[in-house]
Amino acid sequence: MKLLHVDSSALGTASVSRQLTADVVAQLRVAHPGAEVTYRDVAASPPDHLSGELMQVVKFQNVDDLSPRQQAELALTNQLVEEVLAADIIVIGAPMYNFSVPTQLKAWIDRIAQPGRTFRYTETGPQGLAGGRKVIIVSSRGGLYAGTPYEAAMDHQEAFLRAFLGFIGITEVQVIRAEGVAMGADARDKALSLAQAEIVKLAV
Repeated sequence: MKLLHVDSSALGTASVSRQLTADVVAQLRVAHPGAEVTYRDVAASPPDHLSGELMQVVKFQNVDDLSPRQQAELALTNQLVEEVLAADIIVIGAPMYNFSVPTQLKAWIDRIAQPGRTFRYTETGPQGLAGGRKVIIVSSRGGLYAGTPYEAAMDHQEAFLRAFLGFIGITEVQVIRAEGVAMGADARDKALSLAQAEIVKLAV
């Protein structure tokens, strides 16, 4: 079994999502002894956002007469895509920043959204090519959104991730959520306890 572990929080050791993704990976290692784990920290080593220049190389695959930087960016993109396609399970740490995902996680998503590799367009619409794997999203939020009137209007984090993953063909998605982590020590402890209880029940 191959596992891809992606962290995106900028908070380092203070990060709730990092703590919980580590717990998820530890639980998966227990369930799958000998699992191969690839770790990708997109906050510590973020992919560059796609400029016009990089769009031509990374998205449109115009690969003639590439500069050394362009060659490196193309190689990085291919590596990120290959990590996703090689994984049986992907664990994504995704804190909510201003109602969405961290910019570094979005940059990673922009790299793995590759026509012909993770999706393609057909006469009947887009078709995902990256199915057959499971994603576990570890979602951390400072406030409370799930099940509230705010969720539909302000959740551009979990909703975006589910939509993108579905677009590339990944429909087996589980969310482990820690909400209210910025609402005081008691609320943070409660959120962590509830999330860890879900992690213990993982059976994948």
